[in-house]
Amino acid sequence: MAAQPQRTSARNVLFIMCDQLRWDYLSCYGHPVLHTPHIDSLARRGVRFDRAYVQSAVCVPSRMSFYTGRYVASHGTTWNYVPLSVAQVTLGDHLRRAGRRATLAGKTHVIPDRHGLMRLGIDPDSDPGRLLLGGGFEQLDRYDGHAPPGPESGYADYLRSHGYTGDDPWNDHVVGALDEQGEPVSGWYSRHAHLPARVREEHSETAYMTDRAIDFVRQQGDAPWVLHLSYIKPHWPLMAPAPYHAMYRDSDTGPIVVADPRTENAHPVLEAYRRAHEDCVSHQDERFVRHVRPTYMGLVKQVDDHLGRLFAELQRLGRLDDTLIVFTSDHGDHLGDHGLGEKELFYEQAVRVPLIVVDPSAAADATRGTVERRLVEAVDVLPTILDALGLDPARHLVEGESLLPLLRGEPPAGWRDCAFSELDYAFRGARTHLDRHPGECQAWMARTERWKYIHHDGLRPQLFDLQEDPQELVDRGDDPQLAGVRREMRDRLADWQLRLKRRTGVDHDYIASHTEYQRKANVLIGVW
Repeated sequence: MAAQPQRTSARNVLFIMCDQLRWDYLSCYGHPVLHTPHIDSLARRGVRFDRAYVQSAVCVPSRMSFYTGRYVASHGTTWNYVPLSVAQVTLGDHLRRAGRRATLAGKTHVIPDRHGLMRLGIDPDSDPGRLLLGGGFEQLDRYDGHAPPGPESGYADYLRSHGYTGDDPWNDHVVGALDEQGEPVSGWYSRHAHLPARVREEHSETAYMTDRAIDFVRQQGDAPWVLHLSYIKPHWPLMAPAPYHAMYRDSDTGPIVVADPRTENAHPVLEAYRRAHEDCVSHQDERFVRHVRPTYMGLVKQVDDHLGRLFAELQRLGRLDDTLIVFTSDHGDHLGDHGLGEKELFYEQAVRVPLIVVDPSAAADATRGTVERRLVEAVDVLPTILDALGLDPARHLVEGESLLPLLRGEPPAGWRDCAFSELDYAFRGARTHLDRHPGECQAWMARTERWKYIHHDGLRPQLFDLQEDPQELVDRGDDPQLAGVRREMRDRLADWQLRLKRRTGVDHDYIASHTEYQRKANVLIGVW
């Protein structure tokens, strides 16, 4: 039997993120139909975190927490149209200070802070300007999806070079199909989700970005690298190329979680989402849900198959044994559960995500293939990467915790027993439905082992007993018998907010070296 290669500490980092992938839509997380062997292989080689939570179930604020290691309340990007301030320090900034770089292939959804650049007099076309506008990533190919690719991506030219003609090959072919009469139709309309996209599978978005990642790792040779491979799928529009469009068309698409309206005690914000948002209205029709879920499943399967290509290439190059691999998602998708579409609210389907980490160090051998049930958060990914590379942990900035002790069987005393998430729904129709001011639309979640508490600005709270009601079917936010629980959970939220890091201009070493500094400078204040 051949000797196994010696595992070393991480030299490279592969940070994989899917967009809108539910935690329970992978076979290693228990999905009974979807078979995802390549992602499952990561779980066998590393640790599968069973209770990982994002800091917001909305693309941009969630991603900014991954990229900064800071909570939404700290980085300030509360929703999809809010820029990431140039003052925020990202993964790319931390790496660059150590002489490394963070390379992007795919989506970041960083909203550029052009006003901040203008205020500081930084040319957006300069190297520093481009890095700040891109969230600190050096962009191999940035493609945020949900719209035709712009000049930051080579995908549009790639499509044209393969014969997909027209002014907009993305809408015409990638998210376009031909109906039963041979007429062009748009994948933005969910009734077409059963049709195959006009693009060939090998030219699809997932295949294209995987090709870019493979090309990148080949080109690095023996040089260390950090790559953020960020897929835009299985996010809408739900249109898959053949054969993935039909792979699960006749499969069991699972139960739809629906509360009894007589006992649910639906919160006003929940009711506003259900009534004011077309995606939620549509998902309340079981026919709609059964029609779109198979395509969603096919898109997940496609991602897994292409990750298999990437992992095989890493194996061939000898990079699996010195690369820290992180696999996760920016948030989930309700897919009709709780009468909701999309994400945003705090049900498990939206805020809970898959998180698998493979640490190549021999110190992690004892935990390989295990499941970790401690509460972990999106903010933990950045400090884990810094820790694995032996870089400055930037404790004055970073609010997450490195997962390396959990990966290496050395859990620190006092690991968190509560996870937090935030929502700003001011940009959504629910606000006008409720006749709320834009400054009155914030909500915060605190989730412990048993309780999930949601504090709403100006409205009653929500409370779910996850021990007795794991599907979150009965809101006990105004149950008089649980007033004490609500007070305790609100105190947890208040304590968390008091611990957010606001002194970010200097690090702890600077403070230590400048303590009582005025005496060293012979500044004698109040001395007799």
